[in-house]
Amino acid sequence: MKIGIYPGSFDPITYGHVDIIERSAKLFDRLIVAVLSNPRKTPLFTVEERIEMIQESVKNMPNVEIDTFSGLLIDFARLKKADVIVKGLRAVSDFEYELQMALMNKKLDEHIETIFIMTSSKYSYLSSSVVKEVASFGGCVATVVPPLVEKRLKDKFKIDNKK
Repeated sequence: MKIGIYPGSFDPITYGHVDIIERSAKLFDRLIVAVLSNPRKTPLFTVEERIEMIQESVKNMPNVEIDTFSGLLIDFARLKKADVIVKGLRAVSDFEYELQMALMNKKLDEHIETIFIMTSSKYSYLSSSVVKEVASFGGCVATVVPPLVEKRLKDKFKIDNKK
């Protein structure tokens, strides 16, 4: 059984993330979407909220499961008996950092591979940070996030849902 892990903060999940999940799920028997819990960062959504939004977004993908981790990704990958870490790339600028991380993970465990999947061009500009900024000013994010995420963003930013 081939197991892949797609890690990230997913604060919040976007259609760019969903695109990578859908495409990655076709490559593995099991794909674990691993939500990072990093005490040094202050996310907009709690880990529980992020997991709930991801579950709703992937509910039609039977081989996808959601979990959470803190600490080293490679330790979590070993714990889950993963073969591969999946990293999504939006632009060349993402590659340098992700390459460094992949090489370090390979140094820590030579049996776990990292693969890079380019996001679809229609989502190449999209990031959770951009989505949060647009939503915080009342901008429409309906075309870039799943419906539950849009609702949660409006609730967080106290935006009138009747607009």
